[in-house]
Amino acid sequence: MSSTPQATHRLPRDTDAGDGSRLVALDIDGTLLDQELRLAPAVRSAVRDVVARAHVVLATGRCIVSTRLVADRLGLARGYAVCSNGAVVARLGTFAPVAVRTFDPAPAVHLLLQHMPDALVAVEELGVGYRVSAPFPPGDLSGLQRVEPLDALVEHPVPRVVVNRPGWSAQSLLQVVDSAGLRGVTYTVGSTAWLDLAPQGVTKAAALEEVRVRLGVPPEGTLAIGDGRNDIEMLRWAHRGLAMAEAPPDVRAAADEVIGSVGDDAVATVLAHRFR
Repeated sequence: MSSTPQATHRLPRDTDAGDGSRLVALDIDGTLLDQELRLAPAVRSAVRDVVARAHVVLATGRCIVSTRLVADRLGLARGYAVCSNGAVVARLGTFAPVAVRTFDPAPAVHLLLQHMPDALVAVEELGVGYRVSAPFPPGDLSGLQRVEPLDALVEHPVPRVVVNRPGWSAQSLLQVVDSAGLRGVTYTVGSTAWLDLAPQGVTKAAALEEVRVRLGVPPEGTLAIGDGRNDIEMLRWAHRGLAMAEAPPDVRAAADEVIGSVGDDAVATVLAHRFR
């Protein structure tokens, strides 16, 4: 099975890069926001303070629509966001996409549904929301949901596919996905029965490297903080990769350092220490 990434936009040279020589890549869920999607005032203030000293890049599995909501809460209006696990890079403020990677979702989706015929499938509709095989549980997806037949969902290249199996554990889903033998895509399983599919070779780290080069930040000027398996490559990419205390063992192992928990405002503490 093959899936060739298609670049619908290439990341151009920046004309508004600022003078910062450092780049801070921040995951959102479980890093900036807790499980109840709360943003601590201390975290918001710390992120805002760093903007004056470094390029702050949100790096998330969220789509553009959902990422924009968090950027607004943080008060970020300048710079970049890496969305959809690296498949989409957008400008903060306008959230206009500046780089998009897509792939043919049909082979992977059809293979997975052979093993999980009752799984829910969603494909990202850039800047709008998702087209779905059936409605997802409330709160699981941001933006509009439009129910379509499966053949219509996988008819055209997309930047991201979500496969969800409500009622399963993340470990059960991971076992099925591993046994299915997916090829030609990048995939990650979250802390629940939630699977993200992206074009082969597309990760947060790959997109962040493009942003780093565009901004002219030296490799040694990069810092990343995250908590999920979709952050592993990002933590290894950064000159200094920090994992949240709640991160799974394989994520913590990929980091240079394990910091405190989201409930203790660990991101605020770290940023205040490193950028005072």
